[in-house]
Amino acid sequence: MVIAKAWALKKHFEGFPKTSDFDLKKIELPNLKDGGEQKLLLESVFLSVDPYMRPYSRRIMKEGDIMIGTQVARIVESKNPAFTVGAFVVADRGWRTHFISDGKDLRLLPSNWPESLPKSLALGTVGMPGLTAYFGLLEVCKMKPGETVLVNAAAGAVGSVVGQLAKIGGCKVVGCAGSDDKVAYLKKIGFDEVFNYKTVKSLDEALRNASPDGYDCFFDNVGGEFASVAINQMKKYGRIAICGAISQYNDSVPQKGPYVQMPMIFKELRMEGFIVSRWNNRREEGLQALLKWVVEGKVKCHEHVTEGFENMPMAFIGMLKGENLGKAVVKV
Repeated sequence: MVIAKAWALKKHFEGFPKTSDFDLKKIELPNLKDGGEQKLLLESVFLSVDPYMRPYSRRIMKEGDIMIGTQVARIVESKNPAFTVGAFVVADRGWRTHFISDGKDLRLLPSNWPESLPKSLALGTVGMPGLTAYFGLLEVCKMKPGETVLVNAAAGAVGSVVGQLAKIGGCKVVGCAGSDDKVAYLKKIGFDEVFNYKTVKSLDEALRNASPDGYDCFFDNVGGEFASVAINQMKKYGRIAICGAISQYNDSVPQKGPYVQMPMIFKELRMEGFIVSRWNNRREEGLQALLKWVVEGKVKCHEHVTEGFENMPMAFIGMLKGENLGKAVVKV
């Protein structure tokens, strides 16, 4: 018998999440039985904390539910021949240390995953955030060589991959981040122009200086004021991929504006929101491309690792405050 720990949503977030909004529970898991559907026992090794959890918690969760989320887990007991003990999988089972599965909701790590590569990258660059960057650039922005790509929250899990994939695709890349350390990191991994949006005197001027001719593609993770300024600097026929709106997730009162119709009309822009699950049928294609670039050193990965399952809420809150460089994960 295994006692699992799990973090539940004690109270729906009002404004910025607080540690008191979470409740740590203990759940007694039944023993596996032959012939039943519950054929696998798994333990979480790494858990992900992501911006989407903030708006989605309100949309799909009730108070008392286990917090949503993804983990890399190890199989510790198996009565399913398709899964061997010791194998690693990606699962969407929320904030829990152990869980039981019939295997249908599990995704084995790619068979060609190098032993030297951290398995936590399956939650980041070679996982959902990396796929978000891959399909957002290729299918929504439809970037072409020689174009200029703008990405905000550029030092985050998605933004840092967006910039590197755009460079692989032959584009000029402009990024912004919220600290000088993040700016330095982005320059180190190949961004052409980077600025700290918290310290520039004028966002409009900073964007204009970074690319006087404007932007062909804008990969928006932030929304709010940044998006309303950036849309006015798009080139004719520019494409905007809306991936997130982290500047608005914790607002108690909705922001007003922006009013996008004029620049959209006169520059004949295309703006499209997307969720990466649209391309689930091409998941393997994206993962293999990302894995290849990581192994070749063309895409660099940085992780912000918090130790200890008991620190999940603090890791989540810190990520929403922008304390992470690269992907935020929790090591159990």
